[in-house]
Amino acid sequence: MELPYIPPLDEKAKQLAAERQALLTKPAGALGRLEALSIRLAGMTGDIQWLPEKRVVVVCAGDHGITAQGVSAYPQEVTRQMVLNFLRGGAAVNVLARQMNARVTVVDTGVAGDLPDHHYLVKRKIAYGTRDFSHEPAMTPEQADQSLQIGLDVLHSELPLDILCVGEMGIGNTTVASAMIAVLTGQPVSLLTGRGTGVDDTALRHKIQVIEDALEYHHPTKDNVLQMVGGFEIGAMAGLMIGAASHRLPVVVDGVICTAAALLAVHLVPAVKGYLIASHCSVEPGHQIALDALGLAPLMDLNLRLGEGTGAVLALPMIEAAMRTLQEMATFHDAGVSGPA
Repeated sequence: MELPYIPPLDEKAKQLAAERQALLTKPAGALGRLEALSIRLAGMTGDIQWLPEKRVVVVCAGDHGITAQGVSAYPQEVTRQMVLNFLRGGAAVNVLARQMNARVTVVDTGVAGDLPDHHYLVKRKIAYGTRDFSHEPAMTPEQADQSLQIGLDVLHSELPLDILCVGEMGIGNTTVASAMIAVLTGQPVSLLTGRGTGVDDTALRHKIQVIEDALEYHHPTKDNVLQMVGGFEIGAMAGLMIGAASHRLPVVVDGVICTAAALLAVHLVPAVKGYLIASHCSVEPGHQIALDALGLAPLMDLNLRLGEGTGAVLALPMIEAAMRTLQEMATFHDAGVSGPA
């Protein structure tokens, strides 16, 4: 499928931001990574006066056939139940989004059950869950393309916006993410795979074995990893990221599943990387490995392991702070403060 062009970062805007940072009433570098973040944001948006005012959180939901192998502590029906919770405004991401003045949109890419019509729900169900990739491809090539297209379409329908937070819901999707990250980074499954929803040691060993056996069975490549061992919601998140970057929109990446989607997006269109902001590093071991592969440093480490976009939403105040300090702090000259000797 044809994917959109992604413009390079605006080097002039980055230079203007860096030059202004050097004039502000503080020692050089005293605001640490907020300074670097403000420069990156200026480059993404092409505007040193940009602020994250129109905030959208898109939560992509889908089910996974691999749950038949007993890789999750929760039954598959929890995916549908949690989507209903999102629509009622009762999930963690809803609470945080209300606090941060962000709008939440939920996308059904492949939940294994029917959902009611709702003004916050986008119905784009590809199938009632993927297939069990322990013995067959998770999806067809056409379905893989369809999942990416869903993300592109949803991004377009959410315009105009200033910043995109990406999240997910899908029982079994840490298993899927671990498989994809293993393929996209070349790292061993045993180093990548964590407890997900909280499985015990025996179940964790089983989860690792299931993934290793599936990768040995399919021998997926970076080009077909989504089809072989991926998820509909992961493809949709990758499409969202590509679409947002094509519009020069910053993308706030959430946890390990979202970061697996980011790895896929960057593999498909490398220029996406410049528009990604890593919100946090979760307790899932594959998350740090995936972030390292992307060259992204997380803004926070709060021992989160929830998903939904919660970490991405929590990063919004820091992103705003980076830009407001750049824009609103006085310069040494304006404040009548002596600069460095």
